Amino acid sequence: MSHVLDDVDRAILGALRRDARASINVIAQQAAVSRANAYARIKRLTDSGVITGYRVQTDPVSEGFHASAYVALWVDQTKWQELRSGLIAMPAIEHVALVGGEFDVLVLVRARDNRDLRRIVLEQIQALAGVKTTRTFLVFEDWDAHLPES
Repeated sequence: MSHVLDDVDRAILGALRRDARASINVIAQQAAVSRANAYARIKRLTDSGVITGYRVQTDPVSEGFHASAYVALWVDQTKWQELRSGLIAMPAIEHVALVGGEFDVLVLVRARDNRDLRRIVLEQIQALAGVKTTRTFLVFEDWDAHLPES
C-alpha cells in the first residue's frame, strides 16, 4: 500500500530516526502537532508499511567489531534468491543491497579484526553459490547520517 508523506509525516519520521525511544509528547512537539495527531500518524505510518520497525543502533567498535568493510560482489544473477538468503543468514553481515553499476551486490561486514574479516570474505562470502568474485573496501570510520555527530 502506498502512502503519500507530508511535511508532518517527515518531521515525525525525522524525530523517530534521531531517537526511536522518544516519548509521543517529544515527537509531537518536534513535529508541531498534538499528541493525539502524532500518535495517529505513527500508527498510520506503521500500518501502511512506511515504518517497518525499530532497532537498537550500536557503535561497532564498542561492541567489539574493530574491522568493517563494504564488500562488492559480482554474482550469477540466476542464483540471486539463494545467495541473498545465504548473505542475510551471516551474523557478520549488517546490510545487503542489490545494486546497479559495476558490481551486483554490496554488503556491509562487521568483524572482530582483520583476520576475522579475511575469514568472512574468503571462507564464507566467496564460498556461497553464485558469487563469482568480490572486491573489499575497508571502512576507516563511519557514522549514521541521521544522527548528530558525537
